[in-house]
Amino acid sequence: MVVSVSLVGRAQSTFVPLNDDYYHLIDRYEIRSGKLSDSFHSSVKPFQRTAVINLVDSIMADRKIALSDQDFHNFQYLRNDSWEFVKGPTPDSRKQLWNRFYKKPSDFYHSQNDNVDLHVNPVMLTTLGQENNTSSMLWTTARGVEIRGMIANKLGFYTFVTDTQGTFPEYVRDYTDYAAKVKTYAPNTFNIPGETLAKVLRRTGVDFLSARGYITFSALKQKMNFQFGHDRNFYGSGFRSLILSDFATSYLFLKIDTHLGRFRYTNLFCSLINDQIVRFQDEVIPKKMVVIHHLSTNLGKNFNIGVFEAEVLSRTRQQGFEINYLNPIIFYRFVESYLGSADNALLGFDAKWNLKKKISAYGQFILDEFLTKDIVSGRGSWANKYAAQIGVKYIDALGIKNLDLQAEYNVARPYIYSHKDGYTNYVQNNQPLAHPQGANFKELLGIVRYQPTRRLTLYGTMMLSTYGADDQYNQGGNPLISYNLRPGYIVDKKFEVGNFIGQGHTVKTTFVDLRLSYMLKHNLFLEARQLFRNADSPTNPLLGSNTTMSSLSVRYNLAYRQQVF
Repeated sequence: MVVSVSLVGRAQSTFVPLNDDYYHLIDRYEIRSGKLSDSFHSSVKPFQRTAVINLVDSIMADRKIALSDQDFHNFQYLRNDSWEFVKGPTPDSRKQLWNRFYKKPSDFYHSQNDNVDLHVNPVMLTTLGQENNTSSMLWTTARGVEIRGMIANKLGFYTFVTDTQGTFPEYVRDYTDYAAKVKTYAPNTFNIPGETLAKVLRRTGVDFLSARGYITFSALKQKMNFQFGHDRNFYGSGFRSLILSDFATSYLFLKIDTHLGRFRYTNLFCSLINDQIVRFQDEVIPKKMVVIHHLSTNLGKNFNIGVFEAEVLSRTRQQGFEINYLNPIIFYRFVESYLGSADNALLGFDAKWNLKKKISAYGQFILDEFLTKDIVSGRGSWANKYAAQIGVKYIDALGIKNLDLQAEYNVARPYIYSHKDGYTNYVQNNQPLAHPQGANFKELLGIVRYQPTRRLTLYGTMMLSTYGADDQYNQGGNPLISYNLRPGYIVDKKFEVGNFIGQGHTVKTTFVDLRLSYMLKHNLFLEARQLFRNADSPTNPLLGSNTTMSSLSVRYNLAYRQQVF
């Protein structure tokens, strides 16, 4: 076997793209290590590639941790995926294409010298399926390219672009009505969950582009990292995030991540778009801004706690850009009061506790606003707006190696994430920044992951949810709709109390997603999927639906598309 030596001594790197399957492996091995990682805080994602390599190398060096054959395979997979940051020899591919391509198992093409480290990979997805045992075929095809690298070991860069066409299941197509209710232009375009503007293709199909890209560098002896570009971010340790998830389409942001000992302080300045106004099709979409700061600390080896604050704001062209919120170390609520504005503020905290190298318990609590007297009385004031999450992960469950279980409960009261209009609601491009369901819901998730062999993994996801859909009034579920359209504001003040989860038309949804994934070669997956989804509303049968879907997929260097809602 031919061996080459990678460049070493770098603390700067690009980030591992958000991918639930991939990040589960990282969470799994942090739990197995018996201590929280010093290289990252898992409540703030994505992680730098160097941090993942540091975690893997530390576990491999610890002889006290019992590892399975599948674990060693996963370690090799993670190391190959970021091989340029592995210290010492790294294997070359046994079969190279024309002695120029696939010199490494993970890279179609790479070039590495003292000035530039470049990695180029194709991206591909092909899916064929059938819905509800009818002649209606589901299909998706995507192709693109992913490029990452470093310049002079100082400046990291990443870019990704795909062109996609296809037909999604009916429940996904129905979800686009979530935004269509407030769109008053461009009738032949809509927003696909997690994507930007899509064009109608063959009546039920879609055609859209996806793109991400950023630059990153570190300063102050690697204590501060700066990232600027278009991508997504995720705060939390769960399958869902009630703070900031990767559900909405990517956005422009500047992130400053400061790491001082046990403390990690992250500033996120995001430029979003408000696509909820009447405008001409070719008119520039108005902008809004979200600023978030998050401080987390490791208390001991296995407990992490974090606090965060977010502010959604917008200013007219006459008012200009609001620079007061650029202060990275100030309490945003004070700034809001100081400016005399009515911006939208959110506060909260998150926590994680790893136990016995087997279990990880985690949670989040998010507060929009509340009235203490009404919380105590339990009258259900509309102004008591909060969301909460609690979850647990169980690694090598029941003594079965590589069987990982996860249970998670999420709840969000009506009207949280909503505000007066599209300029200040917690929404990006007509898509929620937190949970896909918006608000006015409770949800129980169960996830099973089992890896019986090196290359074969079985996934099972189950969701039971209760959601309150709007009737003739805004019942607080859809954050795109102004909270000034609630019954208590436009009908009678008596409706300002008596607001509880599921109000409006109650919709109960059962969702089961079973997937078998086989890795043919590095990041090339052959997958079979079976999905069952049933939604039922006793008060409005039109909100009910029943979906059964089977599909086969081949995907390469592309994350599995999660559509659990």
